[in-house]
Amino acid sequence: MRDEIVAWVKTLGSAAVYATLIVTFGFQVARVEGLSMAPTLQDQDRLIVNKAVYRLGSPRRGDIVMLYYPLNPDKSFVKRVIAEEGDTVRITDGRVYVNDIPLDDNYVPAEYRSHDDWGPQVIPEGYYFVMGDHRNNSSDSRHWGMVPKKYIIGKVQVRWWPLPQAKVF
Repeated sequence: MRDEIVAWVKTLGSAAVYATLIVTFGFQVARVEGLSMAPTLQDQDRLIVNKAVYRLGSPRRGDIVMLYYPLNPDKSFVKRVIAEEGDTVRITDGRVYVNDIPLDDNYVPAEYRSHDDWGPQVIPEGYYFVMGDHRNNSSDSRHWGMVPKKYIIGKVQVRWWPLPQAKVF
């Protein structure tokens, strides 16, 4: 009986260590709060964020990422990477240009587009420019500046809840 209890304790201890390693370095479950990424993501959607992918590579234009809010790193946001280091970004009447090429952002419906002007600005080394897909309802790099790579937690890989809208990104 004693040997069986010891075996169970070892198994549970191993499982706890593995779970901690996976959550710390591998994947994280997150919840969307707000509508800044609508229509791509909705309020209360549940996500799986791949934290390991950016240890091996860098965020790319178009990636949906979870990041620490630069003005208060205790908060986290979900946004889309619009431009990488070295890119020049400008917004004219709500139309986004990266390196003077119009951004292919057909995922933003007309009613979610803004009509603001911003930039041009070159993205510094080690930083990214991010925006929400609901351009009229998003606090993002237009308001609080560029995001350092060290603040990007990971890439949103899966929306797993609600089940009817489950999707791999």
